[in-house]
Amino acid sequence: MDPHIFQIECNERIGNNALDVKLQQSAKGFVDNSIRTKYTYNFSWLGRPIIQYPQDIIAVQEIIWSVQPDLIIETGIAHGGSLIFSASILELLSLCGGSPDAEVIGIDIEIRSHNRKAIEEHPMFRRISMIEGDSTADDVIAQVQERAKNHRKVLVCLDSNHTHEHVLRELRAYAPLVTKGSYCVVFDTLIEMMPEGSFPDRPWDVGNNPWTAVQEYLKERDRFEIDKDIPNKLLITVAPDGYLKCIRD
Repeated sequence: MDPHIFQIECNERIGNNALDVKLQQSAKGFVDNSIRTKYTYNFSWLGRPIIQYPQDIIAVQEIIWSVQPDLIIETGIAHGGSLIFSASILELLSLCGGSPDAEVIGIDIEIRSHNRKAIEEHPMFRRISMIEGDSTADDVIAQVQERAKNHRKVLVCLDSNHTHEHVLRELRAYAPLVTKGSYCVVFDTLIEMMPEGSFPDRPWDVGNNPWTAVQEYLKERDRFEIDKDIPNKLLITVAPDGYLKCIRD
């Protein structure tokens, strides 16, 4: 099949997904139950746990290939699977003509010693650097801003504390670093669509989460638009309305 026609048909299917009530309901039912059973905790990338839906992992891979970033900034490290994932895709890009010096910066308020050791011993660590500290602290932001000056294409992924205020501060700090055509991916916007009280041991809930932060941030800035096609394609995602494409310098 002609590649152009194939892509047209793909786009039509994605558009139809948004209108398919049964499909949307089926996806939501799976998501609700998978959150309850901690389904996303069951996967790893090159040996490190990566707490994401496989669908979102594929979506970020597609974004990295499309954008060809030479810097990926991630807030939230946990076991390090996402850092290893990003570094490995950048490694593959370098083999396909991408930047040989592309790197990933991971930020977390606490990097546990066993996780740090495992990340530092991983073959992909050569593309990774880590900053331990509050991602919204002035000194941490300043370090990242200084590092970003030397890069042409910047992608940002926010996945740390999921309260409205924290994510909004992260957006204000790191979204301006995103280059035109790239993305700021805000994970766990799904919290807004979950039943109230779904996270009794966490400070976030319906009305106080990454989704509400995204809505407020988009009212403040006009550099980004929500890419609806990605969640319509994935159906199963932790980031509905969280794939923000930078459309202006």
